[in-house]
Amino acid sequence: MRNRVWIICMSWMMAGPLMAAGDIDTLGALIQPEFKSFSEDLVAVGSYKGVVPAEGLGLIGIDLGIELTATQLEFSDIWEKAAGNEDFAKAFIVPKLHVHKGLPFGLDVGAFLATSPESNVKLIGGEVRYALVGGNVALPAIAARLSHSRLLGVDQLAFDATGVDVSISKGILMVTPYAGVGQVWATSNPDVSGLQKESLALDKVFVGANLNLGLLNLALELDKTGDASSTSFKFGFRF
Repeated sequence: MRNRVWIICMSWMMAGPLMAAGDIDTLGALIQPEFKSFSEDLVAVGSYKGVVPAEGLGLIGIDLGIELTATQLEFSDIWEKAAGNEDFAKAFIVPKLHVHKGLPFGLDVGAFLATSPESNVKLIGGEVRYALVGGNVALPAIAARLSHSRLLGVDQLAFDATGVDVSISKGILMVTPYAGVGQVWATSNPDVSGLQKESLALDKVFVGANLNLGLLNLALELDKTGDASSTSFKFGFRF
């Protein structure tokens, strides 16, 4: 089992360099409708993804993991123009370092730092999550989350996204499936002539599962924000 897990992890880590991308530095080549479509994809790439179940960590709990998120771009041809690269990948892969910490009064906080190995895209983000229902043997956990993320490293673009969602989870032995719905509001402001700021509001749905094996914790999450789909895989530890 563990050998298979490591094979999957290594395959994901190797996939990034094999998928051509490029620096986002030719936004001036886009017209306004193309920039709006590009920004919609960017919301799916850059908006916050928790990759955790709804149940809280508790006062001493912590969840620390290395994460990889692959977003299937709906407008990869426009990303080619934005990066000046005709071989831009249809899947944009972003490795992340992600941490969550339990706090008193049913609160959890989380944060991530991400950088793309094949482009100048860098992201930071965080969340505050509140346990509406703590969950127990009979009841599922229900949580509400407020999140925010910001794009760094792209001189031609200021981008940030704020999200609100509600999620539910129920542990079954070592596995905790979860699901949630929400919305993301984003501002995409170009610093090139000829393009105007776009303000976007996109629906979000996600499902996932967390597998805790004691010293090793694995999580998989499928997310759809707007029309673009993302898959996130995280491995680390959680207690």
